[in-house]
Amino acid sequence: MIYIISGASRSGKSIVAKGFFEKNFIPYIPLDCLMMGFMNGVSSLGIHDKLWPDEIAEKMWPFLKAVCKNMIDNEIDYIFEGEAVLPEHIKELSDLHPGQIKTCFLGYTEVDVKKKISEVKRYPNHLNDWLLSQEEEEILNHIENMITYSHRIKEECIKYNLDYFDTSKDFEKQIDKVIKFLDGK
Repeated sequence: MIYIISGASRSGKSIVAKGFFEKNFIPYIPLDCLMMGFMNGVSSLGIHDKLWPDEIAEKMWPFLKAVCKNMIDNEIDYIFEGEAVLPEHIKELSDLHPGQIKTCFLGYTEVDVKKKISEVKRYPNHLNDWLLSQEEEEILNHIENMITYSHRIKEECIKYNLDYFDTSKDFEKQIDKVIKFLDGK
């Protein structure tokens, strides 16, 4: 089974992936690692961290789709986590491999921006979290952009009948709910 956890930046995707890994011992890779690998190793592809998430997703999709197909063909369970997947991609992959993909999208369409900034500081992605090194105005701008992106992802999930979880309120409860969903509970 291929598990794909996607959605807006700072919606809890990494926390879900780590929690699901710890519970099920299914390996995972953050798509940001692949994106940085393309950016620093194959720059001719034009994939870099200054693109919008949907632009990165479009450029990385042929590669990710091929990797998922290979893993499905070889019956390898794996988790991919990150922004660089769009609902239309999941629809395409699920149609090609019914029952082999378990996916969810996370976002925050109704978040209190000041509270979200506090959560970003409380739940850094890693030790060298790039967003935490930014000025308060840049963090605010990023969160506002991701609210807009969350609305788009939510609408596309509805369009393609995909699971969307909003982490605007009760963040920790929503994270637990997503992990249970991935577990099939």
